[in-house]
Amino acid sequence: MTGNQTAQGPKHKRDLTRRKVVVAGAGAVAAVGVGGTLAAGAFAGEEKNTASTSAAEVCYKLTSETTEGPYYIDADKLRQDVTEDEEGIALTLRLKVIDSETCKPLKNAAVDIWHCNALGVYSGYEAMGSGGGGGGGGGTPPSGEPTGEPPSGEPTGAPGGGGGVHEEPTDDERYLRGTWKTDKRGEVVFRTVFPGWYQGRCVHIHTKVHVGGEWTDAGYEGGNTCHTGQLFFDEESVLASAEVEPYSTNTATRTTLDEDTIYPDNGTEGGLLKLKYKKNDIAKGVVATLTMGVDPEATNTGT
Repeated sequence: MTGNQTAQGPKHKRDLTRRKVVVAGAGAVAAVGVGGTLAAGAFAGEEKNTASTSAAEVCYKLTSETTEGPYYIDADKLRQDVTEDEEGIALTLRLKVIDSETCKPLKNAAVDIWHCNALGVYSGYEAMGSGGGGGGGGGTPPSGEPTGEPPSGEPTGAPGGGGGVHEEPTDDERYLRGTWKTDKRGEVVFRTVFPGWYQGRCVHIHTKVHVGGEWTDAGYEGGNTCHTGQLFFDEESVLASAEVEPYSTNTATRTTLDEDTIYPDNGTEGGLLKLKYKKNDIAKGVVATLTMGVDPEATNTGT
């Protein structure tokens, strides 16, 4: 997969008029939850998606583009389960990719995800420590609320996984990274763990969407990267995760969603995930869903 390649061939003229879609009540948003049968039962405590697929589709605006961050690896790990041996709260990530202009699903698109582990460490960059900011885990468990003064402006010190130039990998580890293709409904499901945190950034998952390429035995070839974004978690879920091992051993200063310098503060459009888990027992597992509206003709590498 070549994130910096541009689409080949002439581009057709896009219909600049956004189709208006009538949302049939509150259940319409739930109808975009994806991959129910594919991911059902993957983790303890996971519940099947029972939303009706016949409800009206929701036409989302363009999902916000963000920086790629320094820890992207074009590894062509074609897999849905990216967990490997990493410990943490089981997370089923259900994404749906649609054309933001036509509201039609994008099938056979390649979706990348990558994120740090429970202690804030990225595979491929273990020598960087916790998110490149130094340190790892261990020590006195956090009390839940962030410690120290909130960051003002851009994070200081070593890259925090949200900005900065690309860093070359320091090792061959590739846990919590993977690529999979969307089905005919534009849906893709990943199995991973709830991310941890590191100094300078809130809890997040990186993602890319590639279109116009070909699926081969070697991976996904060609095409263009039409979306580079980040997926975010609300503060309530992060506080709940901080009470569970191994997150409870992570002593890195935690940045809240409101304090983060990358999160665009615009809810679902900005990548804020819809989460479902058993209250007071997040350790049983979390299901996260989001519909991403992208422009398949655009090039957004985030670099």
